[in-house]
Amino acid sequence: MFRYLFVLSRPRFWLYLAGPVLVGVSYGADSVSELFAAPAVVLFGYFLLPANVYLYGINDVFDRDVDETNPKKDDREARYQGGAAIAVVVAICGLFLAFVATPLPQQSWPYLAAWFLLGTEYSAPPLRFKTTPFLDSLSNGLYVLPGAAAYAAVAGAHPPLLAVAGGWLWAMGMHTFSAIPDIEPDRRAGITTTATYLGKDGAFAYCAATWLASAAVFALVDYRFGLLLLAYPVLVFGIRRLRVDVDRAYWWYPAVNTVVGMVFTLGGLWGVVYG
Repeated sequence: MFRYLFVLSRPRFWLYLAGPVLVGVSYGADSVSELFAAPAVVLFGYFLLPANVYLYGINDVFDRDVDETNPKKDDREARYQGGAAIAVVVAICGLFLAFVATPLPQQSWPYLAAWFLLGTEYSAPPLRFKTTPFLDSLSNGLYVLPGAAAYAAVAGAHPPLLAVAGGWLWAMGMHTFSAIPDIEPDRRAGITTTATYLGKDGAFAYCAATWLASAAVFALVDYRFGLLLLAYPVLVFGIRRLRVDVDRAYWWYPAVNTVVGMVFTLGGLWGVVYG
């Protein structure tokens, strides 16, 4: 069971939730000691593993019929195996967020509550955002919320609105890009997403547009952030221009996102140490 839960949690994508915590802490902290304060450590620990078990577990529970024909489940990901024990562990990982949040500053609570709501209703009825074009993309701003919560928990204040908006737009583009390899399996299963609605070419254009908008918004915070985020629309152009198979390119992005997140984090740490 533990090996299955490990695969279910998508280890390649762990930093998609835990990474924003590092970014949020690095910009919310005023001193080196605050980087290792209890709120920072607890949030990083939760969003590294339990949150991923919950987010992807609930996705697999409600997508088990769809995933029967999805080739990604053949090797890199796990098909849902069912069983009461798995469902209980997934539920516990989600509910554990309440215990994590209780001792944290109240400024972080709205972001954690929004993460839980969006993370649940992205896959679960009655809202099941993932089956509604554009709402599926919009709801994936949930990946930014751990960073916003971490910033608020450490700084005791809300993060800059423009930074949250820029991160939200980035997450929207990343979600739709990740859905492009699933276009045919989703269509066979009768699921309509932003990617199936727009088609491959339209989805690529949508990703480029949201990532350009993200770069523009981040540039209003700091022009260097905007320049960094331009890597994403440039990559889309390169993938289309060179006719790279999107199923292959999709698996580059954990590394790309890790490098970009690292640069963001190092910028924040520089401010803490030398600012």
